[in-house]
Amino acid sequence: MQPMSDIPVIRQADLIVRGGRIHTLDAAGSVVSSLAVAGGRIAAAGDDRETAALLGPATEVVDLDGRTVIPGLHDSHLHLADAGNSWNLQVRWDGVPSLADALRLLRRRAAEAVPGQWVQVIGGWSENQFAEHRLPTAAEIASVSEDVPVLVVFLDAAAFLNGAAVRALGYTKETPDPPGGELQRDAAGNPTGLLVAKPSPAVLALAVLSAPQLDDEGRLNSTHRFLRELNRLGVTGAVDAGATGFPDCYGALRTLWAQSRLGLRVALNVFATHPGHEREELERLTADLDLGSDDLLWFNGVGEALTLDGVDFSNFTQPRPELSDALGRHLEPVVRLLVERRWPFSFHATYDESIRRFLGVLEKVDRDLPFDGLRWAVEHAETIRPETIDRVAALGGGITVQHRMAYRGEHFLKRYGPDAARRVQPVMEMLTRGVPVGAGTDGTWMAAANPWDALRWFTTGTTLGGLEMWRPEDRLDRTLALRLFTGGSAWFTGQQRERGELVPGMLADFAVLSADYFSVPADEVAGLESVLTVVGGRIVYEGGLFARP
Repeated sequence: MQPMSDIPVIRQADLIVRGGRIHTLDAAGSVVSSLAVAGGRIAAAGDDRETAALLGPATEVVDLDGRTVIPGLHDSHLHLADAGNSWNLQVRWDGVPSLADALRLLRRRAAEAVPGQWVQVIGGWSENQFAEHRLPTAAEIASVSEDVPVLVVFLDAAAFLNGAAVRALGYTKETPDPPGGELQRDAAGNPTGLLVAKPSPAVLALAVLSAPQLDDEGRLNSTHRFLRELNRLGVTGAVDAGATGFPDCYGALRTLWAQSRLGLRVALNVFATHPGHEREELERLTADLDLGSDDLLWFNGVGEALTLDGVDFSNFTQPRPELSDALGRHLEPVVRLLVERRWPFSFHATYDESIRRFLGVLEKVDRDLPFDGLRWAVEHAETIRPETIDRVAALGGGITVQHRMAYRGEHFLKRYGPDAARRVQPVMEMLTRGVPVGAGTDGTWMAAANPWDALRWFTTGTTLGGLEMWRPEDRLDRTLALRLFTGGSAWFTGQQRERGELVPGMLADFAVLSADYFSVPADEVAGLESVLTVVGGRIVYEGGLFARP
């Protein structure tokens, strides 16, 4: 937090919100009724009389009418650029209650499609959310359209294609299976339209990237719409965990920033794309890019793939993959480079076995070249064990957690059994052992980008299909879960002294909620949204009674 002596004297506020229940999330858990904002930061937090002292002729005043206000949500792991660049192409099955409804959405989009357009569902759903509790059949996907290509991606496990999509992708009897994947075939050897990750999702990603993409203008509109959707959910910041197609993947974000239309603080993590040559590629990237040069769009570090042979997969429909024997040989020079240049980094690891192998390399580097406070993180860590958490803590690392198990819990239980399922994603263990933890979604392929759905998971430990995975003592209370999505995530951008609390001197990022998060029934948490979202004192979203023409 900024020292009080460093906070400038403010004579007039730019914005005052009053008459609400404002959860500051300060150390004392203070709840106030009013905030005054000046210069993009909180100038005062207290009762309505205290902020009225900063009221001037140019001050914008918003009456909250008793609504709940929280610090803006900060997603510590979101594939924002990739999702934004394709948002307009997608049919989303997030929260759709039945497979019949989901298929109706596809048929409606196919009926409206222009020539050359595909109908796509890119993740964010589970068969267990449907009333039918099953995946679509090949016949159901084929029935959507005979002429319009249809592509439905199921997490990182499989994809379903209709005949038009199979033809468009050129899959034939002679097409070989890609490494780590399978084109399922009928008795005659012809592709059926089912792509299976065994266990690598590369075959799914290749199908998605082979479909028609938006042009630059389309990406700009698509990204802007996605950011508006995040603002509607109360999201004011995100770490982009990695995007495909550097540097063009960031074109829409850069344009929105230049046009002052970027209503979100976006920290970008970059990664190498040439297997076996990661160090050389990252040597160029870290020399050419500047860290933290702006307060709305900046480069944050390297992640989530440090080496392309060092990524495991959270595909619990398949056995746990073994990491390449070459991992250490490729990983060590990359880590040394990043420590030397003081570039923060993170690595994707679902399994404790993978994390232990990574840590062995990191500990070796640290003995020769001390990390000395350099920020680094494990991403996901669903099966991390207590002793491994201690090793992360000893090296000064953090862990980002998401609600991916809400989609995969049944698959995990079936493969690994109830004892392993009870120990999955031990967030409370991470916190009690002193590791910084930030919450996120891993949207939009691996899960929906809805932070409220993630908060429902962290506070109930219950999957979309109703399976209770966490014991009551392992669940987070609502305040603690919210802290992970605000100040907790701020650690992963080095902004823990500027974000996460609504107190004087902190950045004025906050959301006015549609209902009281702290009191609504558990099954209503996922349906919450923001009716007024503010970033740096600027209103970036207005909904409900606050909506303007």
